[in-house]
This record gives sequence, C-alpha cells and structure tokens, in this order.
Amino acid sequence: MTILSVFQQVAPVVGLRIPTAVMASTDRAHVELAALANEMAERIAFDLNYDWSMLKKLATLTGDGVVEGFELPEDYRRMLKKAKLWPSSSPYATLTHYPDSDQWLGLQVQNFQQIVGGWTILGNQILIRPVVNNAATVKFYYLRNTIVKAADGSLKTGFDADEDTYVLNERLLKLGIIWQWKANKGQQYAEDLSNFEDALAERIGADKGSNSIAVGRSRVGAEAIAYPWVITP
Repeated sequence: MTILSVFQQVAPVVGLRIPTAVMASTDRAHVELAALANEMAERIAFDLNYDWSMLKKLATLTGDGVVEGFELPEDYRRMLKKAKLWPSSSPYATLTHYPDSDQWLGLQVQNFQQIVGGWTILGNQILIRPVVNNAATVKFYYLRNTIVKAADGSLKTGFDADEDTYVLNERLLKLGIIWQWKANKGQQYAEDLSNFEDALAERIGADKGSNSIAVGRSRVGAEAIAYPWVITP
C-alpha cells in the first residue's frame, strides 16, 4: 500500500476530500497530512520500548589492533533496547557497556585492564577497549533509520513521494494518523486511539511471537511496552 493509498483511506474518516496527490501538493491539509505521516512513522518505528525485527540490521566491526573508535553505520538510528556486542576473540562473553562517559574516561585514565573489554558510544563512533585485534571482529544488531521504501525499491528515512511505502504495517500507520489528526483538530479521538493501541499490540505480538499479557483492552508482549504518544494540540 503506497502512502497515497493510506491518505485516501484516512481522508474520509477525518473529514477530508479523498486526495489524488499529497506529497507535491501545497494544499494546507495535504501538507499537514504529509508531516503527520512522517511523524507517526517515526514514532511507531523508534519511540516504543520495542525493537521491530524488520528494522534490525547486523553490523560487523573489524579491528586492526590500533583503532579504538569505529564509525556508526550510515543507516544507524539506535542500538537495540538490550544491545550486546559480541567479540570474535571471546565468543562466550559480550563486551561490557559503559553508557556513562565519565566512567568510560575513568577507565582510560586508570588504565583499567578488563578480561573481555568494554564499549561506549561517543558522537558518531563506537569506542572499544582494549582495541580490537587485527582481523578480529565485533558484531552487534542495531535499528536502521530507513523506514520508507521508494518505488524503485531503494530505502530512505521518510516519505517524500506518493508512491512511497512504509516498511512496517500500513494499517498501523493509518490508524495512528487518524487519531493524531483528530487530536490535533480538537475532535473526539479516544476510540481511535484505542483502535490504534489494539492494532499496535497485535502487531508487536505477531512480530515477536512471544507470550502476551492483558493491558486494558489490549494485549501486549510480556516485556513492558510504553505508548509515548505525545498529543499535539
């Protein structure tokens, strides 16, 4: 389903005329729809306490025995919620994560020696100590930022053409646009939000295939799932 098809399903529900084109249009409602589609696509993809399998990508860092810092992948968005770095030199133990930069600096100043090693992210680099030996590797999964597919099959970070498609579930995107549009316009949206949350819980369950627990009307994965839906007045 293209993003134009999504808009055409959204339009009658929110009181708009069914559009024949949106992304190149200067009509105010169409501009708002385009902006909301990109915002909701980002929220669904990255703002949950969940990592979509469709967006996971494997990275491999290869050491040279000298370099401590490795550039993040070009399509990197964020690490997985429970990210682990697996070194080939120690396949049964992951590297220790140090999210606190002062702690990481302290380890360097104190020349603390670790059996396995540690890692942190600073700027656009992953730093690993001790340095990765020549030809040794470190592997990890991350979430890519390319959540839209163009008509030619190439991936990109957002919608900018009517023929673009969402790499995640289009129905979920449609329901998200509907409830947020109504909230933005001061209309009743509670039922639409519930419909969206039900669909979101179902998609997470289908994506993960895990046991589920009841939360309100919805069923969500056994890991807690937060819905950070900021309502724009």
